[in-house]
Amino acid sequence: MKTSRKSRRIHRHYGRMHRAGGLNLVSLMDIFTILVFFLMVNSSDVKVLQNTADIPLPESTARQAAQENLTVRVTGQSILVQGREVARLEGIESVDTRIAGLSEELAWRRARWEAVPEQGLEVTIMAGRDTDYRLLRKIMQTCVDEQYRRVRLAVASELRNG
Repeated sequence: MKTSRKSRRIHRHYGRMHRAGGLNLVSLMDIFTILVFFLMVNSSDVKVLQNTADIPLPESTARQAAQENLTVRVTGQSILVQGREVARLEGIESVDTRIAGLSEELAWRRARWEAVPEQGLEVTIMAGRDTDYRLLRKIMQTCVDEQYRRVRLAVASELRNG
């Protein structure tokens, strides 16, 4: 038997309204894409120098934020450049004004640059507050001799009230 028009329309309408709902993945993917880009952009704003517990940095009220550049660390009985040991402190004589291993490493890193800027390359020195000044002066002099003239000393930020 043939069904009436009204019966077919009611059947279509019932079929449309009582079907299992679907999940719209396009909107969900858009939200996650925006979230990923937001996290990628905002995660690069924080710049913290890597600090180890064995280097008690001097405290200061530095006004500039830390910048990532070449790092020279004085830890225990060794001098590290970017985490790689380049010299031992017991091998350094008091009459030398330069540190040979550090000088070689800095020269190798400088050679990787196409052109050295007029004001020199940047380097950050991390040394504990109990480091001998004569040793620190030798490290700075070695850096300056190898055209790393923009020397910064790492300090721990002091909390200021008010």
